Amino acid sequence: MLKRIDLTGNPNLGVYISVNEDFAIVPLNLPDDMVNILKEALEVEVIKTSIAGSNLAGALTAGNSNGFLVSPYTDDREINNLKSVGLNVAKLEDKYTAVGNIVAVNDTAAIVSPFISENSVKTIEDVLDVTVEQSSMGSLDIIGSLMTVTNKGFLLYRDSTPAEINFVEDTFKVQGDIGTVGKGITLVGACSIANSKGAIVGKNTTGPEMARLEEALGFLDD
Repeated sequence: MLKRIDLTGNPNLGVYISVNEDFAIVPLNLPDDMVNILKEALEVEVIKTSIAGSNLAGALTAGNSNGFLVSPYTDDREINNLKSVGLNVAKLEDKYTAVGNIVAVNDTAAIVSPFISENSVKTIEDVLDVTVEQSSMGSLDIIGSLMTVTNKGFLLYRDSTPAEINFVEDTFKVQGDIGTVGKGITLVGACSIANSKGAIVGKNTTGPEMARLEEALGFLDD
């Protein structure tokens, strides 16, 4: 199911919310009507918690069906909030702490910033049980902000080259497309959230953008 929502006028849904197939990690102050939309559209259980003392769960975590990686500054109470529902959780001990910005992952693979350390790559492989490729795109290393990827498809930033599109397809083993959300926003990963059951974008996302997203994420195949 595809939904548009108004997060107090903020288009950066992927900065505040992190999702996998079964769970959504959201800010403590997320309104109940937004929580209900997440539950309906993505078919997930919602966990309200801070991450590293912040509301930026999407920027500070990245996960798939096998677990979540969190900022090294996440405290024990916050980690226990996630583990209490059965999630496998580990800190990504790296100097680059915005995990969601530098990691894009589904249940098959991850593409991560080339600046992540070898130890961090090993942690990603072990915790999320995926193969890891390190790459920048368009001279940018904010991989998690440049794409939304699920087990069914992906939406990649608009200026992606054919070689980048092929690389993403080969890595994640799914088909996808390029596009924008929120009336022309290119950082699609920062401004959308999705799993294989649905996607949510900001209220300014246009009809053509919604149609492109629906096709790119494989919902037309259902």
